[in-house]
This record gives sequence, structure tokens and C-alpha cells, in this order.
Amino acid sequence: MTLKSLYARAVRKLKGVVLVDSHIHPSSKVEPGSHVVGSTFDRHSYCGYDCSILYADIGAFCSLANHLTIGGAHHPLDYVSTSPVFLSHKDSVSEKFARHDYLPLVRTRIGNDVWVGDRAMIRAGVSIGDGAVVGMGSVVTRDVPPYAIVAGNPARLLRMRFEQRIIDGLLALRWWDYDDDELRRIGPLIPDPEALLREKGIT
Repeated sequence: MTLKSLYARAVRKLKGVVLVDSHIHPSSKVEPGSHVVGSTFDRHSYCGYDCSILYADIGAFCSLANHLTIGGAHHPLDYVSTSPVFLSHKDSVSEKFARHDYLPLVRTRIGNDVWVGDRAMIRAGVSIGDGAVVGMGSVVTRDVPPYAIVAGNPARLLRMRFEQRIIDGLLALRWWDYDDDELRRIGPLIPDPEALLREKGIT
């Protein structure tokens, strides 16, 4: 590793993490530069550098890359103005011309074993199914089924990771709920979904 890359890494680490009203499982990790508000991370999940995650529930074993935007605030579309200068909650603007109560906290759900690629954006209120993959740079505006691979702007289905029989078996298996000892035991079977399902008596 060069001196320049070591310096860049050190600067990145110095950014720190902003966690507000959030619960991160002890086995999970939020990298520096990320801002996490009103959210939860289940076990063995991580998000990379410079992510913005607002009011989201992140499942177990999720791999969230750098520069992601997940969730966000809503603005009133049926008011005369969408500006927060007319709303009661605290925000980025200093002047208030009215104080109407409007702050719907729409939650976003990221299932278990989800992989989200670099610079993806996921709209507030969307649900990403277990085992799904979101391609880098994607803009996700609607729910993603379990084990789907989506990409693009707006994100569209490219293909399913497995045939439906395997998907149904994995959803029934719920391996992400296993304790660490059982995960170590089944670890050698992870490259072969069929073998794991057979071993567990799910065909």
C-alpha cells in the first residue's frame, strides 16, 4: 500500500460515524462518513463509507456498499408548498413562516442477506426482499422481491438468483436465524444451495 493510499484511508477514517436514535447489532459495522438516523442493523451486516440511511430496518448478513442513500424524509405534495419553512419540525432552514405538523416517518425495509451496490439510492418506504441484489448506481423506487437482481434507473428486474424451487426452500430455511455455531457447521455447504436444502430436509 502506498503512502498516498494510506493517507487517504486515514482521512476517511477521521470522518467518524453519526448515529442518531439507531441500534446497530454488536456484530455489525457502520463505516466512517456514514449518517444513520432512526434505523436498525441486525447481526453481521455492514454499510460502507459515506452512506445516508434514514428510518430503515436492515436485516442480518447485509452487504451495503459505499455512498448509498436509503430512505429519507417526505415533503407534503398536497400543500401549496413542499418547503419546510411552513412545517413545525426542525430542519435545515432557519426561517419559519408557519408551523404545520407534517413529518410522516416512512420506514424502509432491507431484508436479510441483501447486497446493495455502490451509489445505489433506495426510496423511503420501499421493501427489499431477502437475498436480493441491487446493482451499483441503481435507483430503487418500488419493492424488490426476494432473491431478485435489479439494476438501473429506475431499477428493473434483470433475473432471479435461483429457480423458484430453490428460492422457496431458502425462504423456508431462514438460515440467517441460525446461531453462530450452526452457521459454522453449515458453512462448507454455502456454495451449494441444493446440498444445503437436502441436508436440512427441504426439497
